[in-house]
Amino acid sequence: MVDKTLVDFVKALRNADLKVSPAETLEAMQCMNLVGYQDRRFLKDSLSMVLAKTTDEKAAFDTCFNRFFTADKFRQAMNDELDDDDQGGDADDFDSDAEGNQPAGKGGQSGGKGGGESEASEDVTALPPTSALGKLLLQGSRAELMIQIAEAGREVEVNKIVVFTQKGLFTRKIMDAMGLKGLQDEIGELQNQNAKPEQQLAGRLKVARDQLRERVRDHVERQFFLHADEQGKQLREELLKKVKLSSLEKRNFKDVQEIVLKMAKKLIAIHSKRRKTYKRGQLDVRKTLRHNMQYDGMFFDLRWKASKVDRPKVMCICDVSGSVSNYSRFLLMFLYSLASILPKARSFAFSSDLGEVTKLFEESSLEDALSKTMRDYGNGSTDYGRMFQDFKSHCMDDVNNKTTIIILGDARNNYGDARSEILREMYDKAKRVIWLNPEPRSSWAVGDSEMKKYTAACHQTEVCNSLQHLERVVSNLLKTAG
Repeated sequence: MVDKTLVDFVKALRNADLKVSPAETLEAMQCMNLVGYQDRRFLKDSLSMVLAKTTDEKAAFDTCFNRFFTADKFRQAMNDELDDDDQGGDADDFDSDAEGNQPAGKGGQSGGKGGGESEASEDVTALPPTSALGKLLLQGSRAELMIQIAEAGREVEVNKIVVFTQKGLFTRKIMDAMGLKGLQDEIGELQNQNAKPEQQLAGRLKVARDQLRERVRDHVERQFFLHADEQGKQLREELLKKVKLSSLEKRNFKDVQEIVLKMAKKLIAIHSKRRKTYKRGQLDVRKTLRHNMQYDGMFFDLRWKASKVDRPKVMCICDVSGSVSNYSRFLLMFLYSLASILPKARSFAFSSDLGEVTKLFEESSLEDALSKTMRDYGNGSTDYGRMFQDFKSHCMDDVNNKTTIIILGDARNNYGDARSEILREMYDKAKRVIWLNPEPRSSWAVGDSEMKKYTAACHQTEVCNSLQHLERVVSNLLKTAG
């Protein structure tokens, strides 16, 4: 039970973007076995040390722990029972209903606090419920009830709740799993009888059933806020990754920016070690002999002829005219976020005249750099021929066989001179020329599009109109570095 609870808690942490490895989960299990779960604060601090590494993760851990282990009522029930055992008394299973009736159970059998119980109450006590759920409601403890609710919730997988409208559905599923049908049948049979004890027991079971429904609804609601908030966020992120960037509204830009930064962090984590990785090749005899002289010629330290995996030299040219500005915005955002593993990246923007914005992104915040780029280069009629001429005049000398050139644009040139011969020069000098076009391939030869001419002078052409496409292109770029 404890292990299952901890595994569910780790799932909730992962939903909240905490990176918890299987090894850390096992460590948390060992930690829980050592510290126990009697002291909530001690348990929380101990698990935090094992599962949360950074300040942000510790804050997220605190929120997730408080939502997941909402055990205040459960713990209070346990304390009440312990207190009652110490004092020789018993705890009521539910709060008093509006008429002041107390549920039957242990308290009803003890007979004595107040000494004024009615004859009807004694009759109800003498007539116990027969259904399993009825016995739990009227004779079981609150702790037992909370445990049964939690177990039924696991059985129906309430942690998979996604939208708030599923609250009623999961409430019903949990109650069915607890034995609602047997309770309903018992209430129906009691109501069909005319004897007063049966009628009173049916009434008390109905009250207990309604109170149970409220408890289960509260439990489902807590599970919704714990799991569905994060699952809903993940679902929204997945949808935003796939939606066309041209269809995004301004209110979505902040969410998409967060997704881009998250993607960039993932790519950095995957590829940052590549710059420290060497390809093992042939044995380097000279270095091996030199480094092993201290061992009297014994080969303890082998040295290999190695070539360092180099980071790519990237030149990115973005069309920032109105039709493709959103795509360029987020590609530039990607490159800005990947500065730690793409330090040789240079960024250019144009609608007609080409301008370098590398220093602007280095010296300004991301938002300021993007807005200034769109303001300074986003006006005017699109002219690819003029852009290629500017690139040849100012940047062609910097292109070599280690350079990857990425061009993002729709290749619509307003029927001007395409200057595809300059792109052919770039193709001959560069390691790779990649063209990313946000339009579907069926539109590449329609109207004023020059994509057919440009495709012949590119190593790779891709449809790229979503964050998912951008992530794949950038990831492939990093994989093929060196």
